[in-house]
Amino acid sequence: VQLQASGGGLVQAGGSLRLSCAASGRTVSSYAINWFRQAPGKECEFVAAISWSGGSTYYADSVKGRFTISRDNAKNTMYLQMNSLKPEDTAVYYCAASQYGRIRYGMDYWGKGTQVTVSS
Repeated sequence: VQLQASGGGLVQAGGSLRLSCAASGRTVSSYAINWFRQAPGKECEFVAAISWSGGSTYYADSVKGRFTISRDNAKNTMYLQMNSLKPEDTAVYYCAASQYGRIRYGMDYWGKGTQVTVSS
């Protein structure tokens, strides 16, 4: 499985971005998908996750109410809609997949990240 995150960029505080995570190599429709981020000088942190069916979603407290994770299994693509962005959301964002449905830990596949920069 190869994962590729895209959609990052530079946005002003209060703005929005939608990140995409495209999977290739095989279908990930049975996998849980997680998003993580890493800011300069900080550890990688969990952002959001979605179950294989899309029926369950999970969010870090810092993004709850502002970010929405979703997936389109027919397109083998997952999304992270980010609204009301803050400068502290600036980071490289990564998508990751767990074939065992894991959330937050134990990812099996990681994609290359996409940079999100929020200016104040």
